[in-house]
Amino acid sequence: EVENLKSYKRITNIVEKPKPEEAPSNLAVVGRYILTPRIFDLLTNLPRGAGNEIQLTDGIARLLDHEFVLAHAFEGTRYDCGSKLGYLEATVAYGLKHPETGAAFRELLQQYVGND
Repeated sequence: EVENLKSYKRITNIVEKPKPEEAPSNLAVVGRYILTPRIFDLLTNLPRGAGNEIQLTDGIARLLDHEFVLAHAFEGTRYDCGSKLGYLEATVAYGLKHPETGAAFRELLQQYVGND
Protein backbone atom coordinates (compact mmCIF):
# COMPACT_ATOMS: atom_id res chain seq x y z
CA GLU A 1 0.00 0.00 0.00
CA VAL A 2 1.30 3.42 -0.95
CA GLU A 3 0.83 6.06 1.72
CA ASN A 4 0.91 9.19 -0.43
CA LEU A 5 0.63 8.85 -4.18
CA LYS A 6 1.23 12.58 -4.61
CA SER A 7 4.91 12.07 -3.75
CA TYR A 8 5.35 9.62 -6.65
CA LYS A 9 5.92 10.87 -10.18
CA ARG A 10 6.34 9.03 -13.46
CA ILE A 11 9.86 9.23 -14.90
CA THR A 12 10.00 10.10 -18.59
CA ASN A 13 13.78 10.47 -18.92
CA ILE A 14 16.82 9.59 -16.85
CA VAL A 15 20.47 10.46 -17.54
CA GLU A 16 23.67 9.24 -15.88
CA LYS A 17 25.88 12.05 -14.55
CA PRO A 18 24.95 14.82 -17.00
CA LYS A 19 26.91 18.04 -17.11
CA PRO A 20 24.94 20.69 -15.17
CA GLU A 21 24.22 22.67 -18.33
CA GLU A 22 22.89 19.52 -20.06
CA ALA A 23 20.80 18.18 -17.16
CA PRO A 24 17.15 17.71 -18.16
CA SER A 25 15.93 18.77 -14.69
CA ASN A 26 17.07 19.78 -11.22
CA LEU A 27 16.22 16.34 -9.79
CA ALA A 28 18.68 13.61 -8.84
CA VAL A 29 18.58 9.86 -8.31
CA VAL A 30 19.95 8.77 -4.96
CA GLY A 31 20.26 5.07 -5.62
CA ARG A 32 17.41 3.22 -3.97
CA TYR A 33 15.41 1.15 -6.43
CA ILE A 34 12.61 -1.35 -6.66
CA LEU A 35 12.65 -2.59 -10.25
CA THR A 36 10.95 -5.38 -12.15
CA PRO A 37 13.03 -8.37 -13.35
CA ARG A 38 13.04 -6.99 -16.92
CA ILE A 39 15.89 -4.70 -15.90
CA PHE A 40 18.29 -7.69 -15.91
CA ASP A 41 17.53 -8.53 -19.54
CA LEU A 42 18.10 -4.91 -20.50
CA LEU A 43 21.38 -4.70 -18.60
CA THR A 44 22.71 -7.86 -20.26
CA ASN A 45 22.96 -6.20 -23.68
CA LEU A 46 23.78 -2.69 -22.52
CA PRO A 47 26.98 -1.04 -23.81
CA ARG A 48 29.30 0.58 -21.30
CA GLY A 49 28.36 4.15 -20.41
CA ALA A 50 29.74 6.83 -18.08
CA GLY A 51 33.04 5.85 -16.54
CA ASN A 52 33.25 2.94 -19.03
CA GLU A 53 30.90 1.03 -16.74
CA ILE A 54 27.54 -0.60 -17.30
CA GLN A 55 25.20 1.94 -15.75
CA LEU A 56 21.96 0.98 -14.04
CA THR A 57 20.68 4.42 -14.99
CA ASP A 58 21.11 3.54 -18.68
CA GLY A 59 19.18 0.32 -18.08
CA ILE A 60 16.38 2.27 -16.42
CA ALA A 61 16.31 4.61 -19.44
CA ARG A 62 15.67 1.55 -21.63
CA LEU A 63 13.13 0.20 -19.17
CA LEU A 64 11.09 3.35 -19.77
CA ASP A 65 10.36 2.01 -23.28
CA HIS A 66 8.63 -1.04 -21.76
CA GLU A 67 6.93 0.04 -18.54
CA PHE A 68 6.20 2.88 -16.17
CA VAL A 69 8.92 3.80 -13.73
CA LEU A 70 7.95 5.90 -10.75
CA ALA A 71 10.12 8.13 -8.61
CA HIS A 72 9.49 9.15 -5.03
CA ALA A 73 10.35 12.70 -4.03
CA PHE A 74 11.44 12.69 -0.42
CA GLU A 75 12.09 15.46 2.03
CA GLY A 76 15.09 15.26 4.25
CA THR A 77 18.84 15.19 4.19
CA ARG A 78 20.65 13.16 1.57
CA TYR A 79 24.11 11.97 2.41
CA ASP A 80 26.54 10.99 -0.34
CA CYS A 81 27.83 7.74 1.13
CA GLY A 82 29.69 7.12 -2.12
CA SER A 83 32.33 9.57 -0.92
CA LYS A 84 34.43 9.14 2.20
CA LEU A 85 33.49 12.54 3.59
CA GLY A 86 29.78 11.98 2.87
CA TYR A 87 29.91 8.61 4.63
CA LEU A 88 31.53 10.22 7.67
CA GLU A 89 28.93 13.01 7.65
CA ALA A 90 26.09 10.46 7.64
CA THR A 91 27.75 8.46 10.42
CA VAL A 92 28.14 11.56 12.59
CA ALA A 93 24.60 12.82 11.92
CA TYR A 94 22.97 9.51 12.75
CA GLY A 95 25.34 8.79 15.62
CA LEU A 96 24.36 12.07 17.25
CA LYS A 97 20.63 11.33 16.81
CA HIS A 98 20.75 7.76 18.10
CA PRO A 99 18.97 7.46 21.47
CA GLU A 100 21.53 5.01 22.89
CA THR A 101 24.73 6.64 21.65
CA GLY A 102 23.89 10.28 20.90
CA ALA A 103 25.02 11.92 24.14
CA ALA A 104 28.17 9.83 24.56
CA PHE A 105 29.05 10.24 20.89
CA ARG A 106 28.67 14.02 21.18
CA GLU A 107 31.11 14.01 24.13
CA LEU A 108 33.55 11.85 22.17
CA LEU A 109 33.44 14.20 19.18
CA GLN A 110 34.00 17.19 21.45
CA GLN A 111 37.13 15.50 22.81
CA TYR A 112 38.48 15.13 19.28
CA VAL A 113 37.62 18.68 18.29
CA GLY A 114 39.14 20.01 21.52
CA ASN A 115 42.45 18.26 20.76
CA ASP A 116 43.11 20.12 17.49
